[in-house]
Amino acid sequence: MKNLLKSIAGVRKAMGLVALSLIFASQSLSSSAQEHPITGHWDLTVQHNGQSLPSWLGVKLSGFKTYVGYFVADIGSARPVSEIVFKDGKVSFHIPPQWESGDNDLLFEGTLENDKLSGVITTASGEKRSFVGVRAPELKRNMEPKWGKSITLFDGKNLNSWHAQKGENQWVVKDGILTNPKPGTNLISNQKFDDFKLHVEFKYPENGNSGIYLRGRYEVQIEDSKGKEPSSIYLGGVYGFLTPNEIVAKNPGEWQTYDITLIGRRITIVANGKTVICDQIIPGITGGAIDSHEGEPGPIMLQGDHTAVEYRNIVITPAK
Repeated sequence: MKNLLKSIAGVRKAMGLVALSLIFASQSLSSSAQEHPITGHWDLTVQHNGQSLPSWLGVKLSGFKTYVGYFVADIGSARPVSEIVFKDGKVSFHIPPQWESGDNDLLFEGTLENDKLSGVITTASGEKRSFVGVRAPELKRNMEPKWGKSITLFDGKNLNSWHAQKGENQWVVKDGILTNPKPGTNLISNQKFDDFKLHVEFKYPENGNSGIYLRGRYEVQIEDSKGKEPSSIYLGGVYGFLTPNEIVAKNPGEWQTYDITLIGRRITIVANGKTVICDQIIPGITGGAIDSHEGEPGPIMLQGDHTAVEYRNIVITPAK
């Protein structure tokens, strides 16, 4: 009996230590969040000429007190920010221009209040644009999805399942192929999706460039990339964020394939039969996204504003 009582006392002591450690860990995390509230990923909406444009900011702590990060404008790729200043609820940084016009640095100035960002972005050309920002959702899934029935998004006959993003639609169906004969508007599926598996076949000319936007927000790059070193801006990459482990591009004029699985933020890309990105996390939206509402379902968007490109056999299998 004495040994049993000692054993019970030991268990109680151990449980008490575990409880204390959990309390201290919780307090430490809470203290860290209070001390560094700017850290994390932010979905931004920028106002420009009456339009709402998507943008994104990622902030993390480097060392004890220096903030660094990445910024995505409505165009271009994620670009590094070497220092983000945050003090007394005010946040600011500047970065050199990327694809936009103008010679000045882009200037970001905002205020963090009630876990929301607001402020003004001064572009490289000196134009001022107001913005608001909210924390990006984690998009974690508690279990692996069960897949539903496959949906043929393009049947080789018509564009009834699609619409142009804006302006005149230059996309046509020719000999059963979805064809973008010249640079113009992007093509968006009428249906929206959450988690899914996507099969796409595509073909581009020499120096061809296109892309497939998943949920309309994350671009999987399509580009004439054979023989190049792996990069997030080449075939198989998630533009500006995730680099494929190898370039498996074929010659221009040959049909190629993507088999893409997107679950929350987790993405797997099989290009031409080879897994080039395996279950990686997409940090945020890529340039050219339709919006920054990452928590919502979104369409499939085919990029048509760069070069000619052809698609066929577009089949999506949504999660139930």
